[in-house]
Amino acid sequence: MFNRKNGTLYTGVTNDIRRRVYEHKNKTYKNSFTAKYNCNKLAYYENFKYVNDALEREKKLKSGSRTQKIKLIESINPNWLDLSEQDMFWFK
Repeated sequence: MFNRKNGTLYTGVTNDIRRRVYEHKNKTYKNSFTAKYNCNKLAYYENFKYVNDALEREKKLKSGSRTQKIKLIESINPNWLDLSEQDMFWFK
C-alpha cells in the first residue's frame, strides 16, 4: 500500500486481499500505520498458496531497502496506479 508516488510504503500479509484493501481505504483501524499515513492505494501484490511462503516473502521485502521496494513496484506498476481500481483486481 502507498499514499502517493514515492511516498510512504506499507507491506503486509493477509488471507483476503480484497477485504484488507477495503479496510485500508476506509481506515477501519483508526490508529493503524496505514490510517496515520493515508496509505490507501495498492501498488503491488503477490499471491501465495501457503501462508508460510507469504510470511517469508513479507520478511524479505521488509528487510530490503526502499530502493529495492520501489524497483519492485515499478517493475509491474511503473505509473504507480492504484491496482485496486483495476477491474482485474476485483474480478479474478
